[in-house]
Amino acid sequence: MRSDLMKKGLVRAPSRALLKAMGLTNEEIERPLIGVVNSANEVVPGHIHLDRIAEAVKAGVRIAGGTPLEFPTIGVCDGLAMGHEGMKYSLASRELIADSIEIMAKAHPFDGLVLIPNCDKVVPGMLMAALRLNLPAIVISGGPMLAGKFQGKKADVITVFEAVGMVTANKMSTLDLAELEEEACPGCGSCAGMFTANSMNCLTEALGLGLPGNGTIPATHAARIRLAKSAGMKVMELVIKEIRPRDIATEEAFRNAIAVDMALGCSTNTVLHVPAIGNEAKLNISLKLFDEISSKTPHICSLSPAGPHHLEDLYLAGGIQAVLKELIDGGLVNPNVLTVTGFLLKDSTKGVVVRDPEVIKPLERPYHVKGGIAILYGNLAPEGSVVKQSAVSEEMLQNTGRARVFDSEETAVDQILAGNIKPGDIVVIRYEGPKGGPGMREMLNPTSALAGMGLDKTVCLITDGRFSGGTRGAAIGHISPEAAHGGPIALIQDGDEVEINIPNKRIDLRISDEEFEKRREQWQPPEQKISEGYLARYADRVTSAARGAILT
Repeated sequence: MRSDLMKKGLVRAPSRALLKAMGLTNEEIERPLIGVVNSANEVVPGHIHLDRIAEAVKAGVRIAGGTPLEFPTIGVCDGLAMGHEGMKYSLASRELIADSIEIMAKAHPFDGLVLIPNCDKVVPGMLMAALRLNLPAIVISGGPMLAGKFQGKKADVITVFEAVGMVTANKMSTLDLAELEEEACPGCGSCAGMFTANSMNCLTEALGLGLPGNGTIPATHAARIRLAKSAGMKVMELVIKEIRPRDIATEEAFRNAIAVDMALGCSTNTVLHVPAIGNEAKLNISLKLFDEISSKTPHICSLSPAGPHHLEDLYLAGGIQAVLKELIDGGLVNPNVLTVTGFLLKDSTKGVVVRDPEVIKPLERPYHVKGGIAILYGNLAPEGSVVKQSAVSEEMLQNTGRARVFDSEETAVDQILAGNIKPGDIVVIRYEGPKGGPGMREMLNPTSALAGMGLDKTVCLITDGRFSGGTRGAAIGHISPEAAHGGPIALIQDGDEVEINIPNKRIDLRISDEEFEKRREQWQPPEQKISEGYLARYADRVTSAARGAILT
């Protein structure tokens, strides 16, 4: 056992003494030691209940003959960090989470790991660590929040964000908004729609690193606790059989996960996280792979913010396993890949059925014939850009408009809420990329304001930053190279014509090559917005969004 490095033999007597100082018996020390990585805290609603999940995991480990040892990680709530400087730290926290787990697992040689995330950057951070360390490991998330209810309709946190724009446009009263605040988020769990956290938890299951149910069993259901106990027992099997994350997360498994991503209409943030996770497995998961798989994978689930359903509906319809089965039957997913169940994917989906064909549509009757995400290229995005095409209204799929250029999110939001953005405008928000932000802020405030004011079907927003999984409308992010690197988005001027053609996967600035070169020669790199602390170091080392914003 790997843990023998710190507990076996004469010279490890001091180590055994330290383990006994925590109350461990000789019997417990002799068993496999399993690190239980818990991101519980009292800041994030998706994490407030994770101590219960951790206790269930530890019970499962003990049932199967192991000794669990728990340690924590940090976790940022994107909703609470939204719209201010705090959001600069969200994406950057992913690297710290992965690094901190690496430190703990290298300093204390565990035999296996159980990783307990729930929210946006914690899930990919933990997956990155699992693949980097390549110890037997399993992920068990805290599960999604139930949807709320407001005036007879389902609601979630995005309903509240968009309500701010509605109040600004006099389409909702402040009294109604106050009532909505009380009802939209009824309890613990990752926010109820197909936003980034739930997208990544579902893709963890599709990748094979989480047990069936990981992505969709609601946070408040007893089935979530039972799943956590199963995860604790299952990691012991992985240790005994020496099944490691890289045995599971192969290139074929990543292709499967991307196919599920397209079928579900997941957050555009998956296009940042999946390549970063693949990088830790020594795999090159490119934007072109997303594009290839999107072109042949129908969009068969329409969840909030793009559609009427929530994660609880997907769970009742059969969950991710039912989506996988539908894709397997259509020849769109490889069923012969290993999962943390210890069996092949085709074994875990045997007998699975779609219980609600309105939530999980058949392949021959999809919401859209192509996947939920599209990759756009052009003279504005030579390295690519990303749009959640399943959340774009038909009339905005092709659009040419006048650029309204802003060098920060705040100035753009001020102008939107002041009523200074008009139908047909193309809002450009730049210097918000991984380096320029720094931290590539998620921008739900401007997109929600546009939606709430009824402009999401007439105004497009493009940025070198990124969007929330809760964003809907013609919102194109991750434009690469970013402005801080002198990318073409830095050269746009107010009044320029921008042409967007999502079906043809193009985004172009309508100026001549000569004008491009003239502006490029005049461009000067801006001063770094943050010059000290973690984000200053992050800005120096972070790569393009097209590479997953990984650190070099």
